[in-house]
Amino acid sequence: MAFTAIVAAVLLAGCSSTDETAPTATTPAATTSPEASPSPAPSTGGSGDAGTPVPASTTIATADVARISVSSTPGGPTTTVLEPPRPSGTPLVFRVVEQRGDDIEVDLAQRPNGSTGWVRASDVTLNSTSYALVVSTSSNELSLFDAGALVDTYPAATGTGGTPTPLGDFYLTELLAPTNEGYGPYAYGLSAFSDVLNSFGGGPGQIGLHGTDDAASVGRSASHGCIRLLDADITTLAGMLPLGTPILIR
Repeated sequence: MAFTAIVAAVLLAGCSSTDETAPTATTPAATTSPEASPSPAPSTGGSGDAGTPVPASTTIATADVARISVSSTPGGPTTTVLEPPRPSGTPLVFRVVEQRGDDIEVDLAQRPNGSTGWVRASDVTLNSTSYALVVSTSSNELSLFDAGALVDTYPAATGTGGTPTPLGDFYLTELLAPTNEGYGPYAYGLSAFSDVLNSFGGGPGQIGLHGTDDAASVGRSASHGCIRLLDADITTLAGMLPLGTPILIR
């Protein structure tokens, strides 16, 4: 279920029962700050579902080089090499965890959920966003925060009991424009992967945030793990949220 221009529909097949047509990449909203502070330690603002701290600001790292080396420790040997852009054509971005001199710890969009690695500061550009999303799987709602303050809450469809939406702190990895109305006008890829579907339709089970042609499913536990919004709501968010925006699923 990887979000790519070629097989994005395979990922989205885990979110909807309609026939799939591959989406195309689209330009995400710009980050809210062109240059981030050298210290990416997150600041906290309001609270999400169940008192979850919501970051008032998040630092985002965008790959600047053709090959970016990832290590398991600061300055350690390379454990994997990533080659931007993503297959969908969108930039390769990471949510920053912390920075130690020339080394930056980032969240990685891979299994297992919550994986992190270290990259070199010289290989990325740092920006920041004040936006954050919180998804409540118990109430089937998605809340938008700006600088830690609640802006709006939208009804959402999340996973069923057998295919739940994974819980944790993730981020938006890419933004696509599906050509199949079943997924609405926009679809974000998340750094999250299904906890129960190791593969689905030939892909790795990546989770998406997208629209739907089944408005009646929104507000219920109805998906294979993806998060569905009404088309008008995902359109609003697509014009606001940059890649790297945190999404906390509770």
